[in-house]
Amino acid sequence: MSAPDARRPDTPVNPPQKEKATTRGPAETVLVSTIARRFYLDGRSKVEIAEEFGLSRFKVARALDIARDTGIVRISIRLPSQIDADLSDRLRAAHGLDRAIVVTGFEDPVQTRQQLGATAADLLGEIVEDGDVLGLAWGRTINIMGAELTRLARCTTVQLGGVFSHRTGDEGSVETVRRAAQLSGGTAYPIYAPLIVPDATTARALREDPGIASAFAHFDRLTKAVVAIGGWDERSSTVYQSLDPEAREEYRDLGVRAEVSGQLFDVEGRWVRTPLTDRLIGVGVEQLRAVPEVIAVAGGPDKAEAVGVMLRSGLVSTVVTDAETARSLLA
Repeated sequence: MSAPDARRPDTPVNPPQKEKATTRGPAETVLVSTIARRFYLDGRSKVEIAEEFGLSRFKVARALDIARDTGIVRISIRLPSQIDADLSDRLRAAHGLDRAIVVTGFEDPVQTRQQLGATAADLLGEIVEDGDVLGLAWGRTINIMGAELTRLARCTTVQLGGVFSHRTGDEGSVETVRRAAQLSGGTAYPIYAPLIVPDATTARALREDPGIASAFAHFDRLTKAVVAIGGWDERSSTVYQSLDPEAREEYRDLGVRAEVSGQLFDVEGRWVRTPLTDRLIGVGVEQLRAVPEVIAVAGGPDKAEAVGVMLRSGLVSTVVTDAETARSLLA
């Protein structure tokens, strides 16, 4: 008698196995739920849970997998509502930044500025370390940041430039430095002088003043610096407002499109030396470039071009901005 044909078409070579039932009994459901509660809510380790229930660590890990796979545990990542994590990551990657923090922003620029300042204050509280030398520039948003600071590691705080004496409330830059130092318990080095003086001779004389010289002596020691970014127009730059119309147009003709602490940059992010440079009481471009982390805090409808300029300059390693500005930069 011939052997049966093992390859008869009605006999599958590898018959499918019966699908394992996924329904779990009440006892297992309670056990899995309890283990998940111990791990996720009570903060118990897998070893501790294994000892409590007389299980192996493998079975505890398996129970946690089941809890996630069956929906007993649902893990979600929730950020503060004002931070757009997707835009932050895209902006960081697109411009090769160490960090980008993008806030949602408001239609009202004043509210957006408040949001940027508060977020920058939280960032400083997070990243400043003991022994840092922290430089703070002038800026309305930076002054808000100073007022919103609630914690700061012990550090030395240095003012990066003088004030705008013709503007109301410009003592804010000095107060920001002093508040940061008081909060951290470190030493403050404020600059009691204008950012822009009438001529180079006056600037040289002021830089030799003992108090101002003490601040300048720390510029080469900076480990972190926070700066504002101004465009080259009436709305978004106090430096622009401080100059006469002839100088404004002269510098625009030279290609100036952005400024940081009075230092001017063209559309490609290249530094532009002008007669203004010698009249400044503040940090120099090369000194800023040597700082390991330069944090720019800037946003609003009039700042997109200027922020883009400074990102191209390579001077900025971290930016705190708003969603509208971030989208413009990515576009």
